[in-house]
Amino acid sequence: MTTTELPILVEHEQIAGFCRARGIRKLSLYGSVLRDDFDPARSDVDVLAEFKPGVLDKVGLEYFTYGDELAVILGHKKIDFCSEL
Repeated sequence: MTTTELPILVEHEQIAGFCRARGIRKLSLYGSVLRDDFDPARSDVDVLAEFKPGVLDKVGLEYFTYGDELAVILGHKKIDFCSEL
């Protein structure tokens, strides 16, 4: 699936800046946003972040704001942001 086929708008440059600023080397979407049963009004957007080595050791409580920041970028209120499945 390409980003143009997703039911949400992905602003590549904003996402890239978000990742660079936080030491994220890979950001992936998974779950219902990739399936036909995604409901923009009810479904969350599941996001998996892979950080550069050692980054999470220094980030502290700021980590918990990343989902809210992505929600603004993606224009979707419900973001489930995680770094491990």
